[in-house]
Amino acid sequence: MVTLNELLASRDSRHAMQQKLLAEHSGKTLVCLTVVMPGSVKRNHQSLVVAHAAVKELIRNYELGVRNDELGVKSDECLIERDLETGYEAYLITPLPLLEAKRIAVKIEDTHPLGRLFDIDIIDKDGVPVSRDRVGSRPRRCLVCDREARYCMRMRWHTQEEIWERINAMVDEYQNRTM
Repeated sequence: MVTLNELLASRDSRHAMQQKLLAEHSGKTLVCLTVVMPGSVKRNHQSLVVAHAAVKELIRNYELGVRNDELGVKSDECLIERDLETGYEAYLITPLPLLEAKRIAVKIEDTHPLGRLFDIDIIDKDGVPVSRDRVGSRPRRCLVCDREARYCMRMRWHTQEEIWERINAMVDEYQNRTM
């Protein structure tokens, strides 16, 4: 179980990593992936299935398939993965323009069978995530119903049990399809 202090420290660490990568890769676009896992357990079987599926999609959609250096990726791109108790994180540096990278992120989140459990942020040069509305996309939908996710979260319209039931069903369906 992850405590609130550990979760807050991990957010600070993620922000510091983003700042470091932005400074090291000026002029490039930063993609930051986390896994949506409610509650105090952030690393479990479901989160790892989701994380591996998400990284596979990042590699495929951001065209990281050409491997020609010791890092295993194109020389102008960088992929860093961190499997932490506070949740899985991946960082991708791409030469794609900011809004093109955001369109790809939205497409992945909206079309992949587990995409609703991917949180793919495109971070601008000032360290601010690019919103979906900047590329003409509608807000994220709730896992349980079709309302905007932010309203369901704020109003707590669904129990943890309902949310976990949906997550388990999504992961089971995905695994059954890919086996």
